[in-house]
Amino acid sequence: MKGSSALRVEGSSRMPSTGISRGVSVLDFVLRVMAFICTLGSAIAMGTANETLPFFTRFFRFRARFDDLPTLTFFVVANGIVSGYLVLSLPISIFHIMRSSAKNSRIVLMIFDTIMLGLLVAGASSSAAIVYLAHKGNMKTNWFPICQQFNSFCERISGSLIGSYGGAVLLIVIILLAGIALSRR
Repeated sequence: MKGSSALRVEGSSRMPSTGISRGVSVLDFVLRVMAFICTLGSAIAMGTANETLPFFTRFFRFRARFDDLPTLTFFVVANGIVSGYLVLSLPISIFHIMRSSAKNSRIVLMIFDTIMLGLLVAGASSSAAIVYLAHKGNMKTNWFPICQQFNSFCERISGSLIGSYGGAVLLIVIILLAGIALSRR
């Protein structure tokens, strides 16, 4: 009789911990899917951003494309790499749902998440500077704002930045969740 009550108490104390760990793992999976959508959407939006304006005649035209600036190209590549990583990390996240006690794979995933966060923020931050110049310009260096002429282009690249920073915030939450899951062990 004493032994059965001790088992019940021990079993009940393990059950919520496993349930919480499984819940954290499910949340990790959902956030990875959301971050994938944000980064892939940002890469596609920036990669397809172009606008052409006629100048006096049909034969002379001004165009704005993302690949005119290496910073925006780096942004597309960085978002593409991060979204590819997020897709490849989904099976490991599913593994963590099934086996919430896995520790080493969580540590490796957390390290790679941190590296991908650095890459994503580097691409988004460098592109944010260019987008700011496109909107505001810099009169001291005679860089005029181009967004008054290229409205569609500027709206696309600005929206792409918002999606990328959204993905960065989701990656931060994923890293924090991994830290919480590891600290519970």
